[in-house]
Amino acid sequence: MNIQVVLDAKVKEAAHSLFGVTLPTVEFQPTRKDFEGDITVVIFPMLRYLKGNPEQLGKQLGDYLHNELEEVVGFNVIKGFLNLVIRDSFYLDFFNGIKNTSDYGFISAAAKDAVLVEYSSPNTNKPLHLGHIRNNLLGYSVARILKASGKKVYKTQIVNDRGIHICKSMLAWQKFGHGETPESTGLKGDKLVGNYYVAFDQAYKTEIAKMMAEGIAREVAEKEAPLLLEAQEMLQKWEAGEPQVVALWKKMNGWVYKGFEITYKNLGVDFDKLYYESDTYLLGKDVVADGLSKGVFYKKEDGSVWIDLTDEGLDEKIVLRSDGTAVYMTQDIGTAIQRVRDYPDIGGMVYTVGNEQDYHFKVLFLILKKLGYSWSENLYHLSYGMVDLPSGKMKSREGTVVDADDLMEEMTQTAATISRELGKLEDYSEPEKWELYKMIGLGALKYYILKVDPKKRILFNPEESVDFQGNTGPFIQYTYARIQSILRKAEELGLNGLENKVHLEAIHSLDPKEKELIKQLQLFPETIQLAAQNYSPALIANYTYDLVKEFNSFYQQVSILGETEEEKKKLRVQLSKKVGEVIQSAFELLGIEVPERM
Repeated sequence: MNIQVVLDAKVKEAAHSLFGVTLPTVEFQPTRKDFEGDITVVIFPMLRYLKGNPEQLGKQLGDYLHNELEEVVGFNVIKGFLNLVIRDSFYLDFFNGIKNTSDYGFISAAAKDAVLVEYSSPNTNKPLHLGHIRNNLLGYSVARILKASGKKVYKTQIVNDRGIHICKSMLAWQKFGHGETPESTGLKGDKLVGNYYVAFDQAYKTEIAKMMAEGIAREVAEKEAPLLLEAQEMLQKWEAGEPQVVALWKKMNGWVYKGFEITYKNLGVDFDKLYYESDTYLLGKDVVADGLSKGVFYKKEDGSVWIDLTDEGLDEKIVLRSDGTAVYMTQDIGTAIQRVRDYPDIGGMVYTVGNEQDYHFKVLFLILKKLGYSWSENLYHLSYGMVDLPSGKMKSREGTVVDADDLMEEMTQTAATISRELGKLEDYSEPEKWELYKMIGLGALKYYILKVDPKKRILFNPEESVDFQGNTGPFIQYTYARIQSILRKAEELGLNGLENKVHLEAIHSLDPKEKELIKQLQLFPETIQLAAQNYSPALIANYTYDLVKEFNSFYQQVSILGETEEEKKKLRVQLSKKVGEVIQSAFELLGIEVPERM
């Protein structure tokens, strides 16, 4: 059991026994390195309930805990902090009790209360870019963390495969493509279609400039440029089901999907179910009609349907246009309801979407609540900040985005350059080297993005992310590989009984570095639950970095394989093994692989 759980109950018992007071909570923190102790009880928050000098209160609580708990072998009070020294046997018993480290900290999924996690949700008029990478990595990692915390999880996306943007790419290919295909050009389908989205924008701007030169105002030119009018006409034909337009739409979208599949595979993410906007954009109209009859929505004189959210601090929001056509909000209402019909065990949904859509999701969740859906209480917008590069902001239609495939390739090349400079791969074959470079490069990219709190904006620096020192993916991967090297050498030395429990009487006491490492291992299950509650892979990433720092300190200051006492050597090899397995488990939650050798 976690010592904090034991102490929490006992401190509350002490407060009641000594002072007749019920404490609602007890605050703990790790004891600072410059003081003796393992865990600290913070006295200051108790002063709202307990009267007296913080140091005196701390001493009284310390005496009580020392007398009542065999785990507490000593204490000291520094101002308002009660530092407790915990018996070595408690930590060793905990360590011996970790049965299977590969699923240590993970909870089996409950039969009910499933969660649906939506991420990626790209447009089919361009390839995935750096912004999509953050979206995918966040959503996929959160899905894994929620599953590890005990939830049943469904991973999904809604593919934005319709609308004027799609028609722009289609029209440009029709006009300028000369029948080009992914096969004839050697380009991935999503890149080919994306090129025509850029081509449309360039031709459109040329038309606007020409019209302005003829004396037409910019606002008029932007609305009446022939190319834009043609794209709008194509959209109308698509909505009317015009066979030739629908056939072109299916063909070009098919190219894009094949391209997306390659990117997702390389990035290491997947989905349980795909939804398509072309199937869902009409969903919600019946729900709106039902809500209108119940007074949730109201109709204006022009026939448009709205909801008034001003009492909730928001504004009025349209849900049906005057001509009866759906808006995005209508579609999202219908899609949410459809998902619960598809997966009746869903108790909540997580939408991984950039923070520019914060307002949209506040409105969506509130509408679903007003419509009476109980699961609307468990909807969460995993809002994240933009990813910037040193060169500045990206723009899709101008072709200045950082392509996801190109970035992953660049990361692999950067990892290759740095690894060659370190020169430790002499016995690797060339294919093995490139497999490792890819693992390091992708690990660097994923870790750099996931270690940052989702809400924060990121300035992504590829070279900085591949550094083998500091809070980076490669630094952690290197430590894991170092641990595997220790285990291989231990096997070569023929160390026996490595799976057996270590007994305190055989080693007399734990080295402070051993104790610190076990304490860090003890935090992993709690960290998984916190990361799930906060939808934050950053908590897992930074926990792993702390664990690795603690291991490297242990590695540098105590002898592992050089230890002469067999029982101590056994403990240190076991400890190394379990740390390696927790690193691997933590990185699996982030979607990152770890190498056996580096």
